[in-house]
Amino acid sequence: VQLQASGGGLVQDGGSLRLSCAASGGTVSNPTVGWFRQSPRKEREFVAAIRWSEGNTAYADFAKGRFTISRDKAKNTVYLQMSSLKPEDTAVYYCAGNSRLIVSQMRNGYAYNYWGQGTLVTVSS
Repeated sequence: VQLQASGGGLVQDGGSLRLSCAASGGTVSNPTVGWFRQSPRKEREFVAAIRWSEGNTAYADFAKGRFTISRDKAKNTVYLQMSSLKPEDTAVYYCAGNSRLIVSQMRNGYAYNYWGQGTLVTVSS
C-alpha cells in the first residue's frame, strides 16, 4: 500500500490549507488513517486520525476546532482541512495508515505501518 500526501504550501497566519492523502496499490482491512507532523524543533506528533469504516475520528488538542479530518471512499483519499493556521503549525505533515487499529492506538505513530512521504506546511507570521 502506498500513501501519497499532498496539498502543503505557504500560507499566512490565519489562513487555510487542505491536505490530501491518497492510497493506492492494495487494500487494507478496516484501515485507520492518521496525520502526524514534525518540525525541526519538535518530535513527531499526532494531529488527527479517522477510522475508514465507521468514520470515527480523533484529534490532538491543538487541532480541535481548527482541523477537520475526513475521507472520500470513492477516491480512497483522506483529507485534513486546516483553518486558522498559526506559525507554530509549520511542519512536515505525514499521513500514515494501518489496519484494525483499536481506538487507543489511533494516536500512536508506532502503530502505523504505512507512511506517505510528507508534505511541507509553512505558516508565515
